[in-house]
Amino acid sequence: MSLKVGIQLYSVRDSLQADPYGTLEAIAQTGYRYLEAANHNATEDPGVGFGLSAKEMKTRLDDLGLSIIGSHIFPWQPESLGPVLDYHQELGNTRIGCAMEFFPYNDLDHLRRLCDNFNRAGELCKERGMQFYYHNHYHEFQKFGDKNVYELLAEYTEADLVYLELDSYWAARAGVDPLDIIDTYRDRLILLHQKDFPQDASDPLNLYDGIVDPGKNIDFEVFGGSVNPESFTEIGTGVLPIQDYIDAANKAPHLEYIILEQDHTKLDQLESIQVSMEAFRKFSGISMG
Repeated sequence: MSLKVGIQLYSVRDSLQADPYGTLEAIAQTGYRYLEAANHNATEDPGVGFGLSAKEMKTRLDDLGLSIIGSHIFPWQPESLGPVLDYHQELGNTRIGCAMEFFPYNDLDHLRRLCDNFNRAGELCKERGMQFYYHNHYHEFQKFGDKNVYELLAEYTEADLVYLELDSYWAARAGVDPLDIIDTYRDRLILLHQKDFPQDASDPLNLYDGIVDPGKNIDFEVFGGSVNPESFTEIGTGVLPIQDYIDAANKAPHLEYIILEQDHTKLDQLESIQVSMEAFRKFSGISMG
């Protein structure tokens, strides 16, 4: 088994805004075939953010040899998912994800209500032969008593309704070994996000080591203030043991794709994804198509 290489379109968000279809063509020319979309306006445009019908979007993607294999959706709440699922079914995408939620510190009632909604979203997806998934950042590894939020999310949601997209970078930035997460949740993992941490970073790898207080509420303002754009680098140019992640992920029975998500870069975005693609080609246990 080999992980298929994909790209989260958030990696080229500025380029997409300037030249959406030229950017898709450049992505295809770089060698990526599988796309994960990021639609932050799903109420107005239930698709993948291009303002096209599913039929039109699929034609454009097919012409370039590209396909959508997942999509982050906001808002993702169950009551707003119908048109989104309609669109993605026609497009041929079977995975819909929540990219981020914040949790008032130590408010387990809020977390349980959120997980109830995750389960409902998962039911709606399952009814259509689709999967709903959750993507982590570092704040899911705050401890609530003896367990962290990630563990509680997995406990409070149904394994056949809510799947996981592990972002190995953000887990590592919470002082957690992504290999342990892959091993523990191997049956629920369906996607893997990958980026790298610079060798010369001024911040510690673990954000809880003096940057963020893990005993206080991490809301969007705190999260945004903790993200240093210089603490990201292209795959294969940093310190994360990416080959180890790939080897472990290939043992997870439902994990099909390793997806580049380059949150920030010092390079031009299209140059950045080219650097990561060149690194991907040097790893074993992955395939381009």
